[in-house]
Amino acid sequence: MNESRIRIAITMGDPAGVGPEIVIKALNHAEVYEKCIPVVIGDYDALNDALRFCDLPLRLNEQSDVSEAEGVFGTIDYINLNQLQYKSWEYKKNSAICGEASFQYIIYGIKQALERKVQAVVTAPINKESLHMAGYHYSGHTEIFADYTETKDFAMLLASKSLHVIHVSTHVSLREACDCVKKERVLKVILLAERGMKELGYPSPRIAVAGLNPHSSENGLFGTEEQNEIIPAIEEAKALGIDVVGPEPPDTVFIKCRDGQYDIVVAMYHDQGHIPLKFSGFQYDMASNKYESLSGINCTIGLPIVRTSVDHGTAFGKAGEGRANEESMLDAIYAGVKMAEYRSKYYE
Repeated sequence: MNESRIRIAITMGDPAGVGPEIVIKALNHAEVYEKCIPVVIGDYDALNDALRFCDLPLRLNEQSDVSEAEGVFGTIDYINLNQLQYKSWEYKKNSAICGEASFQYIIYGIKQALERKVQAVVTAPINKESLHMAGYHYSGHTEIFADYTETKDFAMLLASKSLHVIHVSTHVSLREACDCVKKERVLKVILLAERGMKELGYPSPRIAVAGLNPHSSENGLFGTEEQNEIIPAIEEAKALGIDVVGPEPPDTVFIKCRDGQYDIVVAMYHDQGHIPLKFSGFQYDMASNKYESLSGINCTIGLPIVRTSVDHGTAFGKAGEGRANEESMLDAIYAGVKMAEYRSKYYE
């Protein structure tokens, strides 16, 4: 095998959710090993139990250092952080034990990336309530990564096979989200959008900025944020040579991006971006009672390291049953590899 393959850390996520399952299912795809050397950061008991209920013919290979992993299909290289004991956790249930474990997996992965032992960190889903029960009051992965890499300016970028979205604000109330629409922040996110898309392989990204208000305020009829904050940010970005337009009406800009007029949309708040992204990538089949498609990734732009993630939660309703779909984990792994490769081309 080509040992120039990207080495990635995959954090196992909350053990009570589908994280361990989607990790091992993703690593049951031979193509993964053609593209990278994956090392799982987690716990033996959770990974072994997932192998049991998924009935997969894979072998767990414990390593003491991520650099020891050889990346051979059929063998899952992993770091055992020993956060769990067998049956010390329960599937589908929030707990401080699982919150502590999932947090430690993340911190370990960040450390490996900062030390350049891995070129990307791919994260399985965590449960915010369990995280808080363990005493870690973060609103999600994005904020943990920003804090532990000492990053001030960052943004969440979501991608499906047909749409890319980046957010001015994410995990705040809708009332607070409106207050976050300031020229300085909008400009920073436009700059992060350009960087993120270059890292995803778009050398000259076309960026559209969504308005905050209906119809982008109709020249001030429905609000002043567009005129006072968003347009000045767009004009300054244009002066820097960025290919950006807007503010575009939020009810049509995502359709234009999906159909190829733009490469990415700058959304003003969480649901404005998340709803069209998940509508474009998720497909639920009522007859089989499962998701037929879970296309989509989440990545944090602005960090000194590459971080990608699945674009779904812990799915407690199906955890421990072998029914989880690994498509988003595969997407996140491949995106992590691509971003690591393009980051070295554009920014290192």
